[in-house]
Amino acid sequence: MSSPDHDAKDAVKSPAKRPPARAPKPPADDASAQAKSLAEAIERGIADGRLDVLSTDALQVLLAAACRAYAARSEAGEPIAPVKKNSLTATDAMVTASGLLRATDLAVFELGMWQSWTGR
Repeated sequence: MSSPDHDAKDAVKSPAKRPPARAPKPPADDASAQAKSLAEAIERGIADGRLDVLSTDALQVLLAAACRAYAARSEAGEPIAPVKKNSLTATDAMVTASGLLRATDLAVFELGMWQSWTGR
């Protein structure tokens, strides 16, 4: 039979040594990193005159997803601008805004009414 002192020593063993915890690495498929990389590739393509750097379908899907992401964050109360100031020309903004309105069967008048109703 063992002594009470011996049993107490056996019960309180030092824990096994573990390596220090490391901060988890962000996943390799992080959407933000992928988006930035894709944006750079698109900009390079445009600069090189390759307007087909994205297929029409890919461009439409990407723009729709970006619009939905922006709208969701805006509706959630995040005061963010859709693009960084001076990152687009006025023509870029107007052509895109006009295209978005056409694609959703809206007129500038309806946009103005919606803005006055919502205060946005």
